[in-house]
Amino acid sequence: MHRLAKSLCLGLVCAGLLSACNDDDVRSTTPPSNTAALSFRMDTGGQINAFYRQDKVAAHLLVRSSTKPRLLVVFPAGNSGTGLWFDDTAQPVNWTLDTPPSALSAPDAHGRPLYGIGADVSVDTATLTIRQGVLSNVRFLRDFNGGATIPPQILTAPTVQGGTAQWQRDRLDGAPGYALRITLRDGGSIAPAAGGKLVLNAPAGSHTLKLHIDALSGETPLSPITHADLFAPSVNPDPVSQNVLEFLSFNDKLLAGSWQYDTYFGRDTLISVRMLMPVLEPAAIEAGLSSVLSRLSADGKVAHEEGIGEFALVDNQKNGRPNDPTPTYDYKMIDSDYLLAPIAAAWLIDDTRGQARAAAYLAQRGSDGQTNGSRLVVNLLHVATTAQPFAQQPSVANLIHLRSGEIVGNWRDSTDGLGGGVYPYDVNAVLVPAALRAANAFLARGLLDPYLDAGQRATLANTANEAATWETQAPPLFQVSVPAAQAAADVSAYAPSAGVPAGAAPNASLAFYALSLDQQGNPIPVMNSDGGFALLFGTPPDDQLQRIVTDVTRPFPTGLVTDVGMLIANPAYANPSLWPKFTSSAYHGTVIWSWQQAMWVAGLDRQLARQDLSAATRTLLTQARQTIWQVISNGRDMRTSEMWTWSYVNGKYQTDAFGTRSADATEANAAQLWSTTYLAIRDPQQRAGKYWWQASQPMQDGQPKQATAVASR
Repeated sequence: MHRLAKSLCLGLVCAGLLSACNDDDVRSTTPPSNTAALSFRMDTGGQINAFYRQDKVAAHLLVRSSTKPRLLVVFPAGNSGTGLWFDDTAQPVNWTLDTPPSALSAPDAHGRPLYGIGADVSVDTATLTIRQGVLSNVRFLRDFNGGATIPPQILTAPTVQGGTAQWQRDRLDGAPGYALRITLRDGGSIAPAAGGKLVLNAPAGSHTLKLHIDALSGETPLSPITHADLFAPSVNPDPVSQNVLEFLSFNDKLLAGSWQYDTYFGRDTLISVRMLMPVLEPAAIEAGLSSVLSRLSADGKVAHEEGIGEFALVDNQKNGRPNDPTPTYDYKMIDSDYLLAPIAAAWLIDDTRGQARAAAYLAQRGSDGQTNGSRLVVNLLHVATTAQPFAQQPSVANLIHLRSGEIVGNWRDSTDGLGGGVYPYDVNAVLVPAALRAANAFLARGLLDPYLDAGQRATLANTANEAATWETQAPPLFQVSVPAAQAAADVSAYAPSAGVPAGAAPNASLAFYALSLDQQGNPIPVMNSDGGFALLFGTPPDDQLQRIVTDVTRPFPTGLVTDVGMLIANPAYANPSLWPKFTSSAYHGTVIWSWQQAMWVAGLDRQLARQDLSAATRTLLTQARQTIWQVISNGRDMRTSEMWTWSYVNGKYQTDAFGTRSADATEANAAQLWSTTYLAIRDPQQRAGKYWWQASQPMQDGQPKQATAVASR
């Protein structure tokens, strides 16, 4: 009898999940499969991340080595998870993954299947105290990890028998729930302690706790997109990024990132589809687009995040709908509303593969009977009607404002991400006109004729002219100019607060686009990386391209470039009151987001393909690409992580996993969807068949070792 299967069976009997432990039950714990398993591991910042996916099983195991240890297993199914948080330790403890995850399944007490993984881990301490076990939706786990209180109805007490402890329960509505079981492999004991805690003790004389973990979820499994159906032949042969993207790709939806965003996020899906489009198979592209279209609001807004599984149950209960697992959707973001049209156009109009499939794809009907074409029309009408006021009267008051009562609305969706601004640059200067251009393209080609009535056609009829107004009138509202003397003084004053030398003083005035405008229309003069949107989605004239590229590609703290990556923000030219909001420990501060760098390279390639640029502008763009590509290469080991930060030590920048320092605002995901977009970017310097990510890359378990980060949003 397989030891993992036997131990799971015994544990589930203890918890009442299985009625017997005969041979048939045991055999059922290792589900048969005709497909190869996807199994890989990525470590960084003291955290082990082990991923497993095969058929109905998909799971991410992570253990964190620090003075604040924890153990989590999360599942894309239902965005569900199980986790143990331990009391702080006097000294950092270090985890080891002794055996990688393997697939498990077992019936619960009602005979309903649960799916999950088993694995062996050990930790170099003789004792650990479990402070809290949580089994539920990942949104509750991530909130608890960030310090929030757990809804009392999802708490469950463990059952302890000898060296085994198990947490298990049905979902709140009685549907199949969750199970987590730990067993001390080499003896030792588990003892109750005050406050419902459990103390794990190694055998006498041992200084290592050796654990076996079984974790399962009863949420409905997702349908995986296999490797063959995901990647086009042109994809870069980067095994780390391919593994991450494959783990996050399902026919139902593309997951934003693991561990904390193991479900649909509209913006993440759209940007990833756009940037990966050249190297994805059509079915994968359309899976992403369809997941967005099927979640549109009745008035055409794109859903940001979905609440599913037990989170939906609790959310619906708060709104007077008990025992209702119907998904809930968050529509507070404004940028996603204007991303859908240009990205749909990139596939259905600009890509020859999509052109051939466009009519059939738009005619496809969802489970509610609506066609993709009719859904897209509703979004285009939302774009046109919201853009019309500014097109008629180009004033700040008619720009696209954050939704009422919200402090976030674009990808910089943390409390201080926009520096207190309410009119984001990316939305107004780039995405709105891009969406209008896409609406006009759909109208001109007649692709949406079967789904438009006369009134709707009239609403969209002037979108080309409206786009031109937005393109010429919106960007100037965000212009920032800093005289050379003032820029030098600003950088000199700011640099000590950032812990870096000021470097060479600017010898000319600086020009860039503001992060956002405040309520009165004043620019928030935080230098930023959002010009990448204009490079990827627009066709800016020479003067705009020069403003976007010239000064942000200077070395930090004058510009955004460091040896370990391109920063997404630099507050040196803003009021010093904003400096503490944009530190290297802020989620949208002086940190590096992987996909933003990839967007810049893809966008620069797109602009360099134009034939209407001056020689000076072309040279500027080429130099900018070389600069950014070099710092991407320097930070290659972090590429699939959501984001990372840095330290300046002994005159050099070094990468730090975000979330490993006490001052860091949160964590960063080890596996992030839009951080795999380098799979579609070529290195023009490539020689001798060697790729940039392979240089000096360490190995682990026979695979390239990936340093990644650990997130919340």
